[in-house]
Amino acid sequence: MDEQALYESRLELVDFLVEALHDAPDESFVERLLSGDVRTPDGEVNEPLDRGFDALRTFVEEHQEYDVSEVQDALEREYTRLLVGPRPPVIAHETYYREDADYLGEGVAEVEASYGAAGWAPPEEYPEENDFVVVELAFLRHLIDQQRQGAEEAVGFERVFLDEHALTWVDAFTDDLREQTNSRFYVAVADVYAGTLQFEDELVAGLL
Repeated sequence: MDEQALYESRLELVDFLVEALHDAPDESFVERLLSGDVRTPDGEVNEPLDRGFDALRTFVEEHQEYDVSEVQDALEREYTRLLVGPRPPVIAHETYYREDADYLGEGVAEVEASYGAAGWAPPEEYPEENDFVVVELAFLRHLIDQQRQGAEEAVGFERVFLDEHALTWVDAFTDDLREQTNSRFYVAVADVYAGTLQFEDELVAGLL
């Protein structure tokens, strides 16, 4: 895989996760998923990513004969139960999992400081607090895109962000997501998220 293709693959992984986690998947996303337009990696990448895309392919195969709106409705209900509530069983915020920070307290400012150091501000379309999983994914996407454009300092920003933020809670969060759902789709999302961060961790280590 050449360098530009690698960047495209990295961005596609993050884009998939943003669409899957920022809100309940809409009909357009579900239609693309069931039609096979959501690409999955060829060959082996790492254990959680491979497992996640295997589960995703199985989910697509199992729902080929379903109406798109029916699948979207089921995913919306499960997303709402899991991550919205009332009283959701999974809290998709970094400070919920960090022992050194109060949930939605001063730890959020530390996350925001990482964003600010890289000259990035969270997009307004994400109404959640800035330690929400999708805001962190949007920042990761920004850093990957900056690297694609030749900004070498973005590699260092990613290294710090992974070590101090994203990697500190991914295991606990994805464990909760797997344990609290019977949906193959959201189990797949948990594995793809864990595998994407593992892939970025190893890639960045090789770049520095």
